[in-house]
Amino acid sequence: MEGSQCYTVLVTGANRGIGLELVKQWLRKPNPPKMVLATCRDPEGTRGQELRNMASKHSNLKILQLEATDPASVEAAAKKAEVHLGGCGLNFLINNAGIMPACSLESATSKDMLDVYNTNVVGPMLVTKAFLPLLKKAANASQQKGMCCVKAAIINMSTVLGSIEKTPETYHFMPVVSYRCSKAALNMLTKCQSMGYKDDGILCTAVHPGWVKTDLGSDQADLTVEESVNGIMKVLCNLCEKQHGVLITWEGKVLPW
Repeated sequence: MEGSQCYTVLVTGANRGIGLELVKQWLRKPNPPKMVLATCRDPEGTRGQELRNMASKHSNLKILQLEATDPASVEAAAKKAEVHLGGCGLNFLINNAGIMPACSLESATSKDMLDVYNTNVVGPMLVTKAFLPLLKKAANASQQKGMCCVKAAIINMSTVLGSIEKTPETYHFMPVVSYRCSKAALNMLTKCQSMGYKDDGILCTAVHPGWVKTDLGSDQADLTVEESVNGIMKVLCNLCEKQHGVLITWEGKVLPW
């Protein structure tokens, strides 16, 4: 469904890296969404400046304060989003916010594990629950049959590092134990969501963006942010029922859980 219009989009962690580039590329589409909702922890801070600059030029971009680990913040953002959407539902929810601190088997502490799990797993769970009524509204309003990208979709930004089957190939390259464990849990959350929301017509997919030159990645990474998001956008705009409940790469290839 390349080129199909997505009417409303929400991206978490949208003030930098992949999240910021996703917002830029949604806005640059020849048929941009009716509304792009960009969320971050501190919209008024220094890191929110680029988003604020874009919002001054694009009336269809709204910035929301959202701390994904804080239920009150998430609920407040959902209420503001409903107002901005003006009666429309939410077609795309992209759970992009995440952290990846250095963490080995030797250095890991209970706090390390819980902090990362809270951001990378509990956060997407809370955000999805809060925005679920808007996703259901979009799905119910759609005339499309089955699940597809222009109806309603939940996208969880995951990684090949969360693939248990691929661990022997990737572990020594990047141990980051707390991050790996959290993304494996996010993959399970995605699979559970794909089962739980199937009857609502909401497509649920986990996406591996590749090894990207971001704050979470490395200067030695394979991909620029633009290259990764170019691929992600092609994947998102062509999502259909066969990608429901799978882990898919930025190039559209299915990875094993």
